[in-house]
Amino acid sequence: MLRVAVVGSGPSGCYTAQSLVQLDPGVRVDVLDRLPCPYGLVRYGVAPDHEKIKSLQGSLRTVLEHERVRFLGGVRVGGPGGLPVERLRELYHAVVYCVGAAADRRLGIPGEELPGSWSATEFVSWYSAHPDAADAGFVRGVRSAVVIGVGNVAVDVTRMLVRGPGELRPTDMPQGALDALAASGITEVHMTGRRGPSQARFTTKELRELGGLPGTGVTVEQSELDLDPGCADPSALPAVQRRNVEALHGWASAGSRTPAARRIRLRFFLRPVELLADCGRVGAVRFERTMPDGHGGVTGTGRFEDVPAQLVLRSVGYRGVPLEGLPFDPASGTVPHRDGRVLRDGAASPGEYVAGWIKRGPTGVIGTNRPCAKQTAAALLAEAPALVRREVPQDALPALRAAGLEPVPWAGWLAIERAEAELGARLGRGVVKLADWEALLRVARSAVRS
Repeated sequence: MLRVAVVGSGPSGCYTAQSLVQLDPGVRVDVLDRLPCPYGLVRYGVAPDHEKIKSLQGSLRTVLEHERVRFLGGVRVGGPGGLPVERLRELYHAVVYCVGAAADRRLGIPGEELPGSWSATEFVSWYSAHPDAADAGFVRGVRSAVVIGVGNVAVDVTRMLVRGPGELRPTDMPQGALDALAASGITEVHMTGRRGPSQARFTTKELRELGGLPGTGVTVEQSELDLDPGCADPSALPAVQRRNVEALHGWASAGSRTPAARRIRLRFFLRPVELLADCGRVGAVRFERTMPDGHGGVTGTGRFEDVPAQLVLRSVGYRGVPLEGLPFDPASGTVPHRDGRVLRDGAASPGEYVAGWIKRGPTGVIGTNRPCAKQTAAALLAEAPALVRREVPQDALPALRAAGLEPVPWAGWLAIERAEAELGARLGRGVVKLADWEALLRVARSAVRS
């Protein structure tokens, strides 16, 4: 029987496990995750108010409850205190790494390290109850915020900054984050891009949500639309960009006439060049005005604008990080591979595979992981006759425990789910996420011991 470990229980990991058990009736899959909770970015990256997308947890749950799939949380692979890649390889015929792209891209400008300057990833982790996140006082004392980036993550964090407590209360947001956002004094959020509106990366559905937020107005500068050649004739643009430009034109036409307690300002052709300090923390962002260069890019104009902000969130992309024991290409932020087969010194390494963002880079939507995972699963199963010749344990669990790990089984995760539902009931809300590492592990392991 072919025994496979999948490292990572997000969409790419679950879709890989699903493809394996669908394509081969004899394979058994252990899905390992360093967290005691499954689902990866569906749990810890999708905005709390996007309930339809979060409902994908239901389909991922079906995979992890399959009779030939086993979830083992709390298992760190590589790095300090983790199971070495070499040892994991000894316990399974094959290992598929679906570890995503956990790091954020930097701006590389002066002042980026000032207090009040964060990555959007850190902010999302906080309001999504990721156990690694700390309450860093993101919104305390903040009146104006700048979000650098014009993708869907930038739209998400902008929306979270201005949503009222009544709108967030029905979500599974942790109580600490809900309380902090409810007490926030933010009245203005600037979402900025260095290029034009027709080149923004957000989807129209996400963009239009900004216009439906109670008590919040949206402002777009007509002059910045006029500067973009793509906005002059939207009919020539691809469908998504065309609809985006139409929505932006609508807000620009309406102007700022509608009174609102909070305002979102969508700005374009602004390149951040420095974060300016005020009393030891971020006080403003200095932007250089850019203009189209005629070749699809932009060039600086030498004109600058300072935008006041006590909070700056950069949302300029994700990046893969090296996993000790695996080859890594720092230029692409991915593991070198051929059709999902890990390459070591240019040659395919038997029994080692990748899927998801660590394979192809941080591109696509959640559904993009399905064909990516299927390709990797097919490559693995094509080599299965050779892989099963190597002897591995009938069950890797004793060896994981002998290595000092305490894997959290599916029953432990179900206990966490129950605890979060009980917490929500006590707080008069729905399900409320637990955000503390120790609390998660205590709940999961007490359930297993009992």
